[in-house]
Amino acid sequence: MEDKKNNLAFGKKNYILMLVGIVALAIGFFIMTLDTEPYGLGFLGITLGPLVVLAGFALEFFAIMAKDKTQE
Repeated sequence: MEDKKNNLAFGKKNYILMLVGIVALAIGFFIMTLDTEPYGLGFLGITLGPLVVLAGFALEFFAIMAKDKTQE
């Protein structure tokens, strides 16, 4: 019989990591909106929110570059 290969670009692990990264990005942007200081110049808008967004982008980069063992 012929082997049926998965034609998806990424494996299940990659897609789960991408979804977690998107959620982290959304949480980071939401945190920035919670800042009560004028023009968002408080701790939430200038420090915590951008760090969470940066972590989300790093997770997205890792999700794209990671090799899924089930893909082989």
